[in-house]
Amino acid sequence: MTPSVPKPRHEPIRLAVLISGGGTTLLNLAQKIESGELDAELAVAVCSNQSAYDKLTTRGLGMPVHLVSRKDHADTASFSKTVFNIIQDADVDLVCLAGFLCLLSIPVNFNYRVLNIHPALLPAFGGKGMYGHHVHEAVIAGGCKVSGCTVHFADQTYDTGQILVQRSCPVLDTDTPDSLAARVFQQECMAYPEAISLISQGRLTVDGKAARLI
Repeated sequence: MTPSVPKPRHEPIRLAVLISGGGTTLLNLAQKIESGELDAELAVAVCSNQSAYDKLTTRGLGMPVHLVSRKDHADTASFSKTVFNIIQDADVDLVCLAGFLCLLSIPVNFNYRVLNIHPALLPAFGGKGMYGHHVHEAVIAGGCKVSGCTVHFADQTYDTGQILVQRSCPVLDTDTPDSLAARVFQQECMAYPEAISLISQGRLTVDGKAARLI
């Protein structure tokens, strides 16, 4: 039987956003919500380190922000339990990993309720250690002519969940990791809201390794 992706209980859909960096993806989601392009509510944010927490708390986005440091937890299981306790207390429909660099153990009740965005066209250039400029450097070194981004369900490993949305962009002969990252991020700004909207509208099922539109 093909499992359905859980339909959100709230309208608009309530989001938890998890970050480890500068929060640009979260800022993009906030802007899309404010402009009416994304019908969603930012319910809570969780930062995995002090630097990300400090940056986010200066944004003034009007949402609770929590610091859960990975180094303060003995293992992935205890770290994940702390993170998901915060998420469940916030009564969240969907978890959005937004440059979140820590592996999570996802509870069963959050199957198909955790999204990640990756700055390449998975399954290429994914896996442990492949994040940020490491990805763009590898794409350029590989001589690729096309790159892009992938929004996928997060599972218990890195970058292996079902793909919801992919958007592409050219790789230019003159590209540096910085210039390619900027072009890919333009696609990310469209892909993540699109994926969230598909879940909000209850338009997805999962068939093995594939996420399909209903």
